Amino acid sequence: MPRETRDTLFHLAVIALAIAPHTLHLPLWCGGMAAALLLWRGHLALTGGALPSRWLVAGLLLVAGALTWWSERTLLGKEAGITLLVVLMALKTLELRARRDALVVFFLGFFLVLTHFLYSQSLLTGLWLLISVWGLLTALTLAHLPVGRPPLWRAGKVAARAAALGVPLMLVLFVLFPRIGPLWGLPQDAQGRTGLSGSLRLGGVASLAEDDSIALRLRFFGPVPSPEQMYFRGPVLGGFNGREWTRLQSSFAPSLRPPLQLEVRGQPLRYEMTLEPSRLPLLPLLEMTPNTPGSAPELPGWQLQLRQDGQWQLDRPLIDRVRVQASAHLQHRHGPREDIVGLRDLVDLPPNTNPRTLQWAADLRARPGNLTADARSLANQVLRHIREGGYTYTLEPGPYDENAIDEFWLDRKLGFCEHFASAFVVVMRAMDVPARIVTGYQGTDPQPQDGWYVVRQRNAHAWAEIWVAGEGWVRVDPTTAVAPDRVQRGNRLAPPPGLVAGAVNALDPALATRLRDAWEIVNNRWNQWVLNYSRGQQFDLLRELGFEAPSWRDLAQLLGVLLASAALVGASWAWWDRRRQDPWLRLQQQVLQRLRALGVDVQPHHGPRERAQRLRAALGEAGVEAAAMLDALDRERYAQSGPPAPPERGWWRRFQGALPRAVKSRA
Repeated sequence: MPRETRDTLFHLAVIALAIAPHTLHLPLWCGGMAAALLLWRGHLALTGGALPSRWLVAGLLLVAGALTWWSERTLLGKEAGITLLVVLMALKTLELRARRDALVVFFLGFFLVLTHFLYSQSLLTGLWLLISVWGLLTALTLAHLPVGRPPLWRAGKVAARAAALGVPLMLVLFVLFPRIGPLWGLPQDAQGRTGLSGSLRLGGVASLAEDDSIALRLRFFGPVPSPEQMYFRGPVLGGFNGREWTRLQSSFAPSLRPPLQLEVRGQPLRYEMTLEPSRLPLLPLLEMTPNTPGSAPELPGWQLQLRQDGQWQLDRPLIDRVRVQASAHLQHRHGPREDIVGLRDLVDLPPNTNPRTLQWAADLRARPGNLTADARSLANQVLRHIREGGYTYTLEPGPYDENAIDEFWLDRKLGFCEHFASAFVVVMRAMDVPARIVTGYQGTDPQPQDGWYVVRQRNAHAWAEIWVAGEGWVRVDPTTAVAPDRVQRGNRLAPPPGLVAGAVNALDPALATRLRDAWEIVNNRWNQWVLNYSRGQQFDLLRELGFEAPSWRDLAQLLGVLLASAALVGASWAWWDRRRQDPWLRLQQQVLQRLRALGVDVQPHHGPRERAQRLRAALGEAGVEAAAMLDALDRERYAQSGPPAPPERGWWRRFQGALPRAVKSRA
């Protein structure tokens, strides 16, 4: 295969590698058009066909622009811009007529690689793009080696060495360049992300139990609470239409609604949390995280509010990975202590739904002693019924009909946490006890990863809160009555493994878990030390280096000193490398200077043979011996047996000795 064909195909393969991740985000026509253009250009390279005319390329560009407008409704913005960039990259390969065109494609490729971080900053994305950059550098190296047929591995080695030389400078800039905001501040599209929902239908939390992705990581600065104490508060749901729970739309004025009235006791539990992107505008913080100095979460660029129901609200959906520090009080109480009008919203039930469950609750309330019983006593009787009533905790209860609570509570008795919480709240409300559902996460993985406890989407949970006079809102988790291990030890139900996972488990049940944990540890370090590297960490580094009160000026001065030192080292190396040139070239320069001093008309571009001829012409017999040495040098330099060996030691001394004394003294 001719070298030009080989290099072109390699270049096209690298471009395809750089474009590939974009096909997950861009319209189908864009990926298809880019693939067709690259395949067309590869066919032309293999067959030696003529490149298309500029008019055809221009026509294809107009078609791409029209399709972009059709799919994005604009030619501006992130999506439209990247779509056009991908098509332009593929179209430019049809104009590879000269090295100048290749250089344009190279640098378009580098810019295209950078745009991948607008979609994802994961470690896998970084590794993929590192390979893409190496491929582009290899292709660029080949373009600067026009003579011969250098192998691809040699060009790749040169590219890797050149990239390695830039690594120290890259690290210095990463660590010390002033951080104004996140590393990649453009928002990400949160549509389609899994996680908690702002409402609850029976079966919704059970579907999350099949999702092993990470919802958040946290570490504690002090004692670690037990699993049954780790409740992460998410959406609080008080509105019910018979099948779905939603956030309560109160019918009372704000002044009549139940206030938070949070009271905390005991020592605060300091923790740090890294939250993955979600589709909800909330922080599922550890219960209870108060809004007090030193305890409330701090999230620059966001507006946070602690709602009256105890949920931390954000001003927009959490579409970026964020890290917050806060303090929780596991011993707390909240909500009004006395009965107020606004609590009536939380005993409402939709009419003509689940009549048998309502009758069951009325019968329980009518038992001797229950008419005057408090909310705690009634709740304990309902929990006893769950423990002794033949209920089963399962991920696959099957679908329920319109009166789902009736069917679950009185007939099938199969359900997940949301079934038990929903039925419990309906029963309590039917007995005139204010109650609501809280969704969020409960528990973590048993063992921490690199010091961080992992909360997965399958830790999603639903529990209940009832209002008790004199105490306020009290958490009641009906799941503990039927599956206490779920809360007390964090033993979650898991779906049956698939074919591959089942085969791995058959060989070594712990292998899949170890592999997953190892990858998540590496990914967490990438998140903590790269993506979440902030100006606070920069200032902490300056303190460790001896700066008492580091500022932006100290950071800029240190960066300037290091860059100036790097420039000085680079200049010194260049000066040393210039003196460390090819010994043949250095010898030729010495010969040139000496022959000119003898009056011989020689030029820098003359080879040893030409200089020998001019030496004979200028000195006659006196220069024959020295000219013979130049002829021998010429034969050794340009021999066909491989790369030349360095000049023989002492050659220069013998060459000077071959010159006539009188002439040499004149030199």
